[in-house]
Amino acid sequence: MSNERIKEQITDALRGVMDPELHQDIVKLKMVKSVAVCDGAVRVEIELTTPACPLKDVIRKDVERAVRGVAGVTQVMVEFSASVRPSSGPLADALPGVKNVLAVGAGKGGVGKSTVAVAAAVGLLRDGATVGLLDGDIYGPSIPTMLGLGDAQPRVKNERILPIEWRLPGSQSVLKVISIGFMIDPDKALIWRGPMVHGVMRQFLGQVDWGELDYLVIDLPPGTGDVPLTLAQSVPLTGAVVVCTPQEVALIDARRAVRMFRDVGVECLGMVENMSYYACPHCGKEDDIFGRGGAKQSADRLNVPFLGEIPINGVIRAAGDEGRPERLFEHERTGQAFSEMVRNLAGQITVRNLTKPPPRAIGQPDQQGRNAANAPGHKPIGIG
Repeated sequence: MSNERIKEQITDALRGVMDPELHQDIVKLKMVKSVAVCDGAVRVEIELTTPACPLKDVIRKDVERAVRGVAGVTQVMVEFSASVRPSSGPLADALPGVKNVLAVGAGKGGVGKSTVAVAAAVGLLRDGATVGLLDGDIYGPSIPTMLGLGDAQPRVKNERILPIEWRLPGSQSVLKVISIGFMIDPDKALIWRGPMVHGVMRQFLGQVDWGELDYLVIDLPPGTGDVPLTLAQSVPLTGAVVVCTPQEVALIDARRAVRMFRDVGVECLGMVENMSYYACPHCGKEDDIFGRGGAKQSADRLNVPFLGEIPINGVIRAAGDEGRPERLFEHERTGQAFSEMVRNLAGQITVRNLTKPPPRAIGQPDQQGRNAANAPGHKPIGIG
C-alpha cells in the first residue's frame, strides 16, 4: 500500500479521536497539522488549542491508538505544537494583539485572589504561552511585591506605556506587567474617587503597549464595585475566575461575584477554592481548617466549572513575600495544585472560545440586538 493511501486512512482514523473537552473530532477542529509516513513509521503533528492543555496525555494516547489501528503502521510518533485560540468578535479592536482577557476576582478581600492571579499568569507562561498581568487593584496594589519588582518604573515610548518585564528564571520567557504600584510611593494611600480609578483602568487597557499576548490576566480588587464594572464596559472579557475560601461567609460573597459577572455579560470560567486545607509538612496529615469543598458545591449550584483547590502552605506565603512566584510550582504539593488549576483554566478558555458567542463589552449588542446591561437575569437595583 502506498504512503499516500496510508496517510488517507490515518486521517480517517483520526476523525474518531475526540477532543475530551470540546467533544469534537480533532480533524474537524483542525488540530491535525501534518501526517508523515515512511516505511510504516508515522509521525503525526497535533496543534493543541493552548500550550497549557490539561488533557494532552489523553489526546496522545487516543491518537496513538487510532493510528496503530491502520494496516501497515509499525511505529507512531506524536508531536505537539500549540496555538492559543483567540476570543472572536470585538476584542481585536479593543486590544489589538491580545487573544484573551481574563479577570480574576473575589467577592471579598483576604481570600488570596492576587496569589491566584499571579499563579495563573506565571503558570501559563511556564507552559509556553505569551502572557501579560495587569494589577487592577488600584487601592491595594500587591503585584509588584509578589513579583519582586518593587523598584521598577515603567517607561514611555511613542506615547505608549511600556510594561515592566518579569523574566521566568532559567527561561527567555517574560511576563509583561503593569501596576499603579510602579508609579506611586509604596507607603502612600490613594484617596481617589471612582472617576480617577476609571481613568487609570482605561489608561492601563488602552495606552499600555501590551504587544502580542495569548492571555492578559487582570487582578481585580475585591468586591463588585467600580473596577469590575469599568472593565466590563471597556473591553470584551473572555471570562472571569472567582476565588474564595471554603467557609460559608466567604462563599456567600463569592456567589455574589459570580452573579455580578453574569449580570454584566461576562462568562464565569470557574471558581477556585484557596486555603482549602492544611497539609502538615512533616507527617502529611491534612486538616480542613476552614472546611473543605464549599467552593466545589457552590460551583455545582451555579453551574460553573470548578478549577481546583489550593492548600494553605508556607511555601505560598514565602513565594509572595520574597517576590519569587516560580516557587509556587517547585514545591510538590502546591506545584501540583497550581498546575492543575492553570490547565483547567486554559481548557475552559478554549471551550468558551470555540463553543459560545464572542464576548462583548457592556453596550455592545449581541446577535439578537441586546446589550450586556439588558441581558437576561440583569435586574437594576431600585432605590426608594
